[in-house]
Amino acid sequence: MIIDGQADFRSLLIHHLSTHWPDAIITDYDPIAGGHLPDEFSGAGNDIILLGNEQGDREGVDVIKKFLSRPGFPALVYFGHRKETSVALDRGVDGYFLRDDVSHNALVVRLSDILVARRRVSSTGSLFVGDKAAGINPLIKGYRLIKKLATSSHSALYLAERESTGVKMVLKVLQQIPDVNDESIGAFDRFLQEYELIAEIKHPNIVKIYDLGVADDHAHIAMEYLDGGDLRQRLNEGIIASVAAMYLRQIASALATVHEVGILHRDLKPGNIMLRRDNSIALIDFGLAKRLRLHMEITDSGEIFGTPYYMSPEQGHGEVVDERSDIYSLGVIFYEMLTGDKPYLAETAMGIIYKHARAPVPLLPARFAEYQALLNMMLAKEPKNRLQSAAEVEEWL
Repeated sequence: MIIDGQADFRSLLIHHLSTHWPDAIITDYDPIAGGHLPDEFSGAGNDIILLGNEQGDREGVDVIKKFLSRPGFPALVYFGHRKETSVALDRGVDGYFLRDDVSHNALVVRLSDILVARRRVSSTGSLFVGDKAAGINPLIKGYRLIKKLATSSHSALYLAERESTGVKMVLKVLQQIPDVNDESIGAFDRFLQEYELIAEIKHPNIVKIYDLGVADDHAHIAMEYLDGGDLRQRLNEGIIASVAAMYLRQIASALATVHEVGILHRDLKPGNIMLRRDNSIALIDFGLAKRLRLHMEITDSGEIFGTPYYMSPEQGHGEVVDERSDIYSLGVIFYEMLTGDKPYLAETAMGIIYKHARAPVPLLPARFAEYQALLNMMLAKEPKNRLQSAAEVEEWL
């Protein structure tokens, strides 16, 4: 049930819901034209109430308090302004959205998550078989899972086989967290952004993205299976200079393409650079990628998104970054490919960040002297002194 005094907004929510749940029974109510709902309104018969802050002569957050004071009231999702966020969350809403910035995918997954938490799962079935906390594999329609490849606090990677074709691919599955908190919402936003950013790019050195799935109890990205391992493994085995230069050229070509469409990677590191069986490079994991117009993000706890070993000086200090920050990170990787060592080490993350900003560019061993000038131009402390684009890295090579 949708309760809001603005007809266009109710119609927008109806569109989002009916697009994903065509069989849903949706009612809407205008509290301005029809008057406020009676005090005995219990929401009975509804799975979720979507409450907008257009409530006539009443404040939306006051309506929240009235509704949630009734025992057994359905899940309540509120659509308000930024200044209402903390009050609405404190009063116990199950979900909160800025009414002027409602993303379809974010809305669908949040409502799906609420339904799962309330034990009202649709006919698609539960994502997890057995104990989710124990790491039991998820069930995802259309795929047969082979094994878990990796896991993080918010998502897991699985090697899977598409049942219709038998083609192997990787599924990145978002591990939903039922509680409303900024961390889980932010993780989901970055998850969706990763798909939206990469799906529009076609380049031989960028991982191929096949599909985004948003079901009642999960979201997943289906992507190319890269069976050559990651660059981190190759570093452990040792890389000869000519191959390191080839890898550098391919990564730079991929970066030039993403930069052309206005995207920064912001988390370049060997673990995010994969290889195919033919030894070609594929750039992966755009979870921290941002459009160029957006600034570097620092969390409320002061954590800087990214990996300190590969951060540019400006990224490490939370300053505005552009494509030259990715070029710096690529220079760090190139140094490591040639020498097997990271250019800067310290006992703490902040110590590493300090060295990126203050320590001199390291000298390569004499046998790699022909690459020193390139390294100097990639690892310059000031962005203005670096190569200005990834295309220039290719041109130099």
